[in-house]
Amino acid sequence: MNDVIQQLLGYFSSGGYVMPPLIIATVVLWWTLGYRMMSLKRGSLRSPRVMIDRYLAGKFPNHPGADNGILVRVLKKGMKLRNQNLPDLRRHLDDAFAQEATEIKKYRVLITTIVLVAPLLGLLGTVSGMIETFDSLGDMSLFSQSGGIAGGISQALITTQMGLAVSIPGLIVNGILDKKQRQLEIEMAQMKDYLCAPLPDQEMKPA
Repeated sequence: MNDVIQQLLGYFSSGGYVMPPLIIATVVLWWTLGYRMMSLKRGSLRSPRVMIDRYLAGKFPNHPGADNGILVRVLKKGMKLRNQNLPDLRRHLDDAFAQEATEIKKYRVLITTIVLVAPLLGLLGTVSGMIETFDSLGDMSLFSQSGGIAGGISQALITTQMGLAVSIPGLIVNGILDKKQRQLEIEMAQMKDYLCAPLPDQEMKPA
């Protein structure tokens, strides 16, 4: 275990001053991706139309733990408003769904920024490593206190690798989450349409 830790510390130190920001970016990126994964949970595998029908039929889960999902929460909010017979229901639904609409977009810009900046930080480390390499060549010193030619090339390759290792998985996962976000936005819009349309004349269970 100690050998692995020493190897990791050596790997990070070889990358130079660019490595600490890349490590921080990695931690922040995967924390925010995890947050988005949790916030984009639907709460039900059924379509909005079926969810509404089940709610009207009294077959929808109503215990506290059943609120764990975007569509479940907006359905319950929408049904509460619809039972109040409010004028201009769609406007009230827009206001009620605003929190969920904001929640599913949270940290999206930050994730995109990290995914774009990480390769640039890696490129900055690459340039710094190449400068060190050429300085060593100019001085005809294969080795120096700062690493010499070998240290410069090592820094150039490590930072490039780290930048891509941060960016590529983040780009793929964020693309999947963006697709899920768009689908949820469509389903929330469908939920509004169904709630504003005449529904079957059935007794509505309190949420």
